[in-house]
Amino acid sequence: MAAPFELRWGILGAGHISSVFVKDYYLTQKRLRDVTDVIHKVAAVGSRDAAKAQALWNGGQEFIDKHASSNPETKAYGSYEEVVGDKNVNAIYIGTPHTHHYSCTSLALRAGKHVLCEKPFTSNAAELKSLISIAKENNVFLMEAMWTRFLPITGAIKSIIDSGELGDVKVLHADLAGDFKLDSIPKTHRILDPKLGGGALLDLGPYPFVWAAAILYEHALNKREPPSHVAGSMVKTKLTGVDSSTTFVLNFDRVEAQAILSCSITISTPNPALVVRCRKGNIIVAPPIYRPKSFIIQYLDEPGSGVVAREESREFSFEGGGWHFQGAQIF
Repeated sequence: MAAPFELRWGILGAGHISSVFVKDYYLTQKRLRDVTDVIHKVAAVGSRDAAKAQALWNGGQEFIDKHASSNPETKAYGSYEEVVGDKNVNAIYIGTPHTHHYSCTSLALRAGKHVLCEKPFTSNAAELKSLISIAKENNVFLMEAMWTRFLPITGAIKSIIDSGELGDVKVLHADLAGDFKLDSIPKTHRILDPKLGGGALLDLGPYPFVWAAAILYEHALNKREPPSHVAGSMVKTKLTGVDSSTTFVLNFDRVEAQAILSCSITISTPNPALVVRCRKGNIIVAPPIYRPKSFIIQYLDEPGSGVVAREESREFSFEGGGWHFQGAQIF
């Protein structure tokens, strides 16, 4: 039997989100991941600030001691350039602030490294198109770390819709929101600071969107046709001008369906947070939509009636944060 491929990660940015990534991909892989042909290891961790590279949650050695101590060869660097230049690293995880995603990803791609970039991929479409071009030029893998797409519950919901069991899908509502108590946090906080890519859309918006992508964009009848129409509206906070609440609507003409997506940093998510409405029934999902643990299938007495004849509940549980499912699928 061939030895498993060793995927050696370089981590750019060593804050909380990177620690979650490392824990699920690395420390828990033997217990949680039903994959034997790939082994994930952390080869290097880098922070822009060499001093921070010694501080817990802010990079480098203490991060390594806490999350990657079983690999004595893991290195701590005081720059991102050193991480991508490490010949022992063959894939890069980008866990830096939003506005650093483009520069960090570009740096890694040009160094010939595969890249998994935290959401949001970039701050705008032009940056993303540039990264895709660079990845193709260097023949390397590039993906946004939208781990919710790979959860078992996401696959289960998608399978029900794709099967036609509930009839044609017509409307999808998805929301992710939270009360960030904007009046009580500094304007330099990442959620409020425009320079850090603050606001609801970039921080929370990718999660409602991933459900529209999985259920409508990836629907067999849609044939991966982009939305025929996109509309949106924002409410901006007077504190810094970033969006505090955003709603966007996507129309998919091939399946004659619409996604209504919303996010806010001023109020909590409603329950249900995700509703998929079909001609013969609905799927109801409780929050949080980035990691739901259960859903309800509602069967209507007649197509389009709105009268629920019966319901079924389905629950999903797993160890860890759920990020390891992404690793099992893409590597």
